[in-house]
Amino acid sequence: MAIVGRIAVLNTGARIPLIGLGTAAVNQNEKDIKVAVTAALQVGYKHFDTARLYGSEHALGKALNSAFQNRLVSREDVFVTTKLKNTEHDDPVAAIKDSLMNLQQEYVDLFLIHWPIKLRTEIPLTPIKEEDFLPLDIRSTWQGMEQCMEMGLTKAIGVSNFSSKKVEDLMKYAKIPPAVDQVEMHPHWQQKKLRDYCNKHNIHVMLRWGLEQGVSVLPKSYNAGRISENFQVFDWSLTPDDHDKISKLEQRKIQQGEQFVNSTTSPYKTVEELWDGEI
Repeated sequence: MAIVGRIAVLNTGARIPLIGLGTAAVNQNEKDIKVAVTAALQVGYKHFDTARLYGSEHALGKALNSAFQNRLVSREDVFVTTKLKNTEHDDPVAAIKDSLMNLQQEYVDLFLIHWPIKLRTEIPLTPIKEEDFLPLDIRSTWQGMEQCMEMGLTKAIGVSNFSSKKVEDLMKYAKIPPAVDQVEMHPHWQQKKLRDYCNKHNIHVMLRWGLEQGVSVLPKSYNAGRISENFQVFDWSLTPDDHDKISKLEQRKIQQGEQFVNSTTSPYKTVEELWDGEI
């Protein structure tokens, strides 16, 4: 994986901007998302991250299409990522077609399996019941993801919230290897084992500390001022002393995925099983 200026080149040859705008938020509304996307485009963002679960695809699509029509930016200049919901593992092709309809686009640049979990129903902010879990078959799901890419519905495919062991298992049967593993990563959760594995296999892992580790970052904010501030990370560097201090910070993962763990129906009985001990 090559890092060139403000972009990284994925194993597909696609060019992914190193900093993007995340559109996941609680109680977001369409107007706020559209304003945020427009503000991000104006300061130079070219990478936008959404997901079926976020409920932000419609608003992101409207904002981008308005920008295309006003010639603020062209479709070829932006990188759009969306994700497969936990309820859609049986048919990724149908899922991405729904996403494309929401986004009003002919393709996305990156399509990810959101979690290594398969559910019957999924309602945001509602506890998942034991009866909602279904048997997980990542091999079958990945075949559907590969079909999405072969059909031209996405330029690249990957995973999200996968441990290095889960990526390694996937690599054993993948016809098309994952281009990206999008995970929580910050100074308090540095993911060195996962970063080392992905770097070895040319898989890109998704502020300045993150960029200096060779990964993309997706800060989430709907505040125009903070959106602009988050983008001002390319003209300076951390010092060796900064890196040394950050390397010694206590490690603590924020999003542990407890909602996907139970002792009966989930494939993971504990949080440690979900993350294969990498927590």
